[in-house]
Amino acid sequence: MGADQHNDWRASVASALEWWRDAGVDCEIDDNPRDWLAKMPAPDKLPAAVREAPVEAFKLPETLAEFVEWRVGPGTPEAGWPGQALGTQGDAATGLMIVVDMPDREDDTAGALLSGSAGRLFDRMLAAIGRDRQSIYLTALAVKRPPAGRVTDEAGQQMEALIRHHLSLAAPKRVLALGNAASRAITGLDVANARGSLRAVHHDKGTSEVVASFHPRFLLERPAAKADAWRDLRVLIGGLE
Repeated sequence: MGADQHNDWRASVASALEWWRDAGVDCEIDDNPRDWLAKMPAPDKLPAAVREAPVEAFKLPETLAEFVEWRVGPGTPEAGWPGQALGTQGDAATGLMIVVDMPDREDDTAGALLSGSAGRLFDRMLAAIGRDRQSIYLTALAVKRPPAGRVTDEAGQQMEALIRHHLSLAAPKRVLALGNAASRAITGLDVANARGSLRAVHHDKGTSEVVASFHPRFLLERPAAKADAWRDLRVLIGGLE
């Protein structure tokens, strides 16, 4: 009809799956009835070549500087994934650590986390609380974006262990966990159940107070949730001004 009707169905499917994950959907359904109480057969084991190495196999660095360098190196769980590894941004000494799930699609080209439209909204969120990217410490659970934007359960467990080690080394006063994956990794709860209050998370260097809220990409899809996100930000900065 005079316009380019070509659509990349792979990108569309990945985008839909990503939206549902941010909305809290973390399991599949189908149209056929299923006995949910029936014992499921053991899954076939993946070949060793495609299994992620267990976290226990890594000797994790014991200082923040060494860990940050190691996290984007060849020995990490994501080392075999395509794309470049995107490490931390900002300064841990600010006392405010912000955690997202993974790089967005635009981030690999830009070479920085939250670089696209979600990043522009993120910058406005920071400005609203008197912060910018130099006055926070930004990191991601996964330093690379996995194929189709989905992390396997095994890899997800590794990322949770690594972010908790990172949290212990950085020892921030406050943490903002953006999105369900980040919230679950740090608080053990989805955003819907974790948001609205400060939650204490204990680590080797003491305790950090965590606020869970919506990822900027979710807010772009659901603008009505911005009011709740603003309330979360006010909880986050309470006592920090």
